[in-house]
Amino acid sequence: MTGEAKKRGIEIGAGALLYIIAWGITYNWPVQEYAETILFLTAYAALAASVYWEQMKKVLKRQFIDEDLLMIIATLGAFFVGRHKEAVAAMLFYQIGKFVEDLSLGRTKKSISKFIDIRPEYANLKVGNTEKIVPPQKLEKNQVIVLRPGEKIPVDCVVTLGNGTVDMKALTGESEPRSVKIGDRLYSGSINLNSVLEAKVVKLYNDSTAAKIMRLVESANEKKSDSVHFADKFTKYYTPLVILIALLTVLLPPMIFIEARSEWIYRGLIILVAACPCGLMVSIPMAFLGGIGAASKQGVLIKGSAFLEELTEVDTFVFDKTGTLTEGVFHVREIVPHNMDRDELLEIAALAESYSNHPIAISLEKEYGKKPDRSRVEDIEEQPGYGVRARIDGKEVYVGNTRMMNRQGIFYEPVTDAGTAVYIAVDGAYAGYILISDVIREDAYKLFRWMHRKNMGTVMFTGDNEQAAEEVAHRLHIESVYAELMPENKVALLQEFRENQFEGEKLAFVGDGINDAPVLSRADIGIAMGGLGADAALEAADIILMEDEPSRIISAMRIARATLRSVRQNMIFAIGMKVLLIIMAFFGFVTMQNAIIADMVVMLINILNSFWMLQYPVNGV
Repeated sequence: MTGEAKKRGIEIGAGALLYIIAWGITYNWPVQEYAETILFLTAYAALAASVYWEQMKKVLKRQFIDEDLLMIIATLGAFFVGRHKEAVAAMLFYQIGKFVEDLSLGRTKKSISKFIDIRPEYANLKVGNTEKIVPPQKLEKNQVIVLRPGEKIPVDCVVTLGNGTVDMKALTGESEPRSVKIGDRLYSGSINLNSVLEAKVVKLYNDSTAAKIMRLVESANEKKSDSVHFADKFTKYYTPLVILIALLTVLLPPMIFIEARSEWIYRGLIILVAACPCGLMVSIPMAFLGGIGAASKQGVLIKGSAFLEELTEVDTFVFDKTGTLTEGVFHVREIVPHNMDRDELLEIAALAESYSNHPIAISLEKEYGKKPDRSRVEDIEEQPGYGVRARIDGKEVYVGNTRMMNRQGIFYEPVTDAGTAVYIAVDGAYAGYILISDVIREDAYKLFRWMHRKNMGTVMFTGDNEQAAEEVAHRLHIESVYAELMPENKVALLQEFRENQFEGEKLAFVGDGINDAPVLSRADIGIAMGGLGADAALEAADIILMEDEPSRIISAMRIARATLRSVRQNMIFAIGMKVLLIIMAFFGFVTMQNAIIADMVVMLINILNSFWMLQYPVNGV
């Protein structure tokens, strides 16, 4: 229970006790009218103190036109016309409703925290030949920690001793444990399952994956959706309108009908109570909180309710190719030398790329079969979007794509086979090419089958050549392909797409979160895939898929749509019931107690509908 809920619970208990005492005294003994007023006013003061205090603070901020104002006017008016019992009962039920609201919101947030309960409690720091238990916040880089079976990994680290398996479900939603060995990266919040490991700290606690994820989820509801803003604006205009209706109810009917003015004053006050939009105000944020929590459970981090709502409006998805639709693990398929030995061509390419961490460089080194002798390489210049220039054994070497060859004016034989062609030139002369291919993620086929069924637009951006791009597009049935793009071309092209969108349409870009940060930040919705441990993804993207599985976009879309459906249901039900209660109050069919109880019932139904989002069965829809 939150502190706010506890405080409200004490107020309700004290106020209810005073109300029962006042009601018992006035029922069993004759008392003067002023004494009855004092008795019920004491109970009312105990119940309403916090409401008045909060309203005073809102007045200073000029934000006081809300449901609290309706209740204050209604209950004070009830005292004015001698309806003491009704006034206190209305405030009592109103506070009980607020109490349920606090409990429900607290439980929703607690449930979300439970789903992603990844905060480590302690760390085993290795000091010499002994161990010392310390808070994770005290760990420093390069210190060695001991990880025992069943313990949470406290910070991001690298295994230095031992082999084992790690459960990463809390981070990625992936149920299968992952095998780890010396040199493998471990992420905070994961659980060491079956063996003792030693690891070197590579990130401080506040910079580690668990801390970042928890901060993102806990602050997710700060970025409000249009529906939440609608509820805020609705209350802003709705409250004065209801006060006007109540005022007209008090003034006009007595001029037309025979009933006493006091009866119409009472009905006007009931209208104020009946119109309280509590159920609407609490259920919408709760539905979005539930949706964000359900997505977190699936290994999808959504940075705010605004992005959850915008996701339902996306009609076109733009995908980066390498590392997103493909595994980003290249394999050498063919080595074609020109006036040079095959092994010599491979050696030159591996040496030139030996200082790069690009997947192509890794594949060349793997094919070369040994660590390149970097002492033979000097004067290296990496040219993004083109390739690498280096001096090897005194010879000037260019290794890159067709743009590199064209820029240097080198005659070469263009490759028409599918795959990524790496061209090599030595001292200005063409030396041959190495054909490298990537593998399409199996999971991508599932995503595109679903998107085609939903008639969504699909586009692919890549810096790779036309042949490699067309092969991937053909196999996945992607509608539009843009190949041989420089990083700045991707940004410009995405901006052009956005400018040509129809009103109300949204465009999402899906990238690997490391190389695509500029494009991710410019899309309506930026989705980073494989964001686990990628700082750029956590910063630039709006939605982060914690595992390298594009199909998790399906889960995110289904959760987003179900959340919006829940929000609309809550809005229609709450507003519809308000209109019905106001009409019934005007004709005298409900009392003040009936109106506030009806509002509580509406709120409870909406809360249950919103809370269901936490248990949303993604795979069952």
